[in-house]
Amino acid sequence: MPRNKNLVRTKKNAHKRLPVGKNGGLRLLLIHNVEHLGRQGDIVEVKQGFALNFLLPQGLATVATDHHARMVDKHREKLHQIELDKLVHLRQAADDLAKQSITIEANANDEGHLYGSVGAHEIVSALKMAGVTLATDQIRLEGPLRELGLYTVKVHFHSEVQGEIKVWVVPTANAEAAST
Repeated sequence: MPRNKNLVRTKKNAHKRLPVGKNGGLRLLLIHNVEHLGRQGDIVEVKQGFALNFLLPQGLATVATDHHARMVDKHREKLHQIELDKLVHLRQAADDLAKQSITIEANANDEGHLYGSVGAHEIVSALKMAGVTLATDQIRLEGPLRELGLYTVKVHFHSEVQGEIKVWVVPTANAEAAST
């Protein structure tokens, strides 16, 4: 039985070896840009739970040691160039997406009100069928689309790159045939 207590105690105190900042949070070096937190190479102070449950397991950050800070300083220009290349690629993808439009069929009544709604999931599915792969959280809707028509939907690629796509919401082919 004492063995289990020791194991729990060492696991419980494992975070104590991580560097603590001035405000009591953990000091981490960001490996990737994290929206609303910092850019690649920044040393940030975050709460323990955010660090241990998200940043470290996702590989977005590492422990901020002097060695890591020196490595980042040494490679900062290379990292900056990689980031610029990534932004150029994302801007090109946003421009290509703006030239496209997608059509989504939905059941609607005679006044043009949808029986359901069109959300980010349906938009992503339609884009996937058109050969464009996006995540649902990249689609920025002010609310679900509840009427037939043409909508301009914002697409979030990066904190510095936003795009748009035209989305046509049309009645299903069966509904048009039934009404004529």
